[in-house]
Amino acid sequence: MDILDQLGSMREGKLSRRAFAKGLMAAGVATAMVPMAGRRAMASTDQATYFTWGGYDIPELFGPYQAKNGELPNFAIFGGSEEALTKMRGGFVVDVSHPCNQAMPRWVQTGLFQPIDPARVGNWPDVMPELVDLPGNMADGGGIWMAPFDWGQTSVTYRTDLFELEGEESWDMLWDKRYAGRLGSLASGADAWWCGAIKAGVDLADIATDEAFAAIAAVMREQRPLIRVYTDDTTTLEQALSSGELAAAMTWNSSAVLLQAEGIPVKFARPKEGALTWVCGLMIHKDAPNLDRAYDVIDSLLSVETGKFMINDYGYGHSNLKAFDAFDDATLVSLGLSKNPLEILQSGHFQQPQTQEWESRMNETFEQIKAGF
Repeated sequence: MDILDQLGSMREGKLSRRAFAKGLMAAGVATAMVPMAGRRAMASTDQATYFTWGGYDIPELFGPYQAKNGELPNFAIFGGSEEALTKMRGGFVVDVSHPCNQAMPRWVQTGLFQPIDPARVGNWPDVMPELVDLPGNMADGGGIWMAPFDWGQTSVTYRTDLFELEGEESWDMLWDKRYAGRLGSLASGADAWWCGAIKAGVDLADIATDEAFAAIAAVMREQRPLIRVYTDDTTTLEQALSSGELAAAMTWNSSAVLLQAEGIPVKFARPKEGALTWVCGLMIHKDAPNLDRAYDVIDSLLSVETGKFMINDYGYGHSNLKAFDAFDDATLVSLGLSKNPLEILQSGHFQQPQTQEWESRMNETFEQIKAGF
């Protein structure tokens, strides 16, 4: 199948974006070179719209939804949770969105979302209660604001044949001047700023203090000349690591799992200082135009079928405990996972909710640093 055939299959939902990216990677072609048709231009008003991160807009996550409704949901993509919230504040109405735990309380405070009724989610009895019990997640009347979906880590993915370790794996790897111009980073402050806090030795419970801001900004400015690319497109980082353009990059679990599956010699580091850990989930817009199908989106994403894919293909934890039954302990350890999410989440640095003022200040400062100021 040539590239044009693959692109057509992806648009028709027969080939996932991730599988399409794999094909391009094998062919040595960057996805940025191939124009993608916007899904919103072909959106069906009869289907729910799912507003999510890149990589989650794939058929493999929506088998139950498609079986019930005959089509995939509509997809809209954001690069970071602050970008998503800004668009919705500006009047962009969707059915289901995909924030992470540190953003969820701020999203609730906008009044743009409605509580989720767990009784309407068929897979709810199998959801890990540890992931539901997050600060600010309980709503009045027994509802919850965010249905937990995926969880994992942000760390350093590095080429074991190109990056020469000096001592233990560490966040220092992304500040190693030997690899100036061969390092990459996620562009969102929702990841990078927090990882900078770990590098700076800032306790995440104190991340909002003026002293923390100064310390984090200092290490991010130190890193800036070393970074070849900041991007919210994980495929860009994966391709650059695959080609050897990058020796190391800040990524999520999935990048290392994908590259290892392609035979690329990479490792997802376990920094001696600890990785960044997070839980992301699903929220329903207060004006969701397709409420019943919004619940179908959530139920599909929380299904065992989707969970197995998330664990096996992306290396992410999933909220459905039964999804882990398909994997032995050795496999889960190799993926950096556990059937007990608290083992992973508590082994690193867990992101904590912050105010809108802090979020705005952080993003503004980080954007200035990326621009060279």
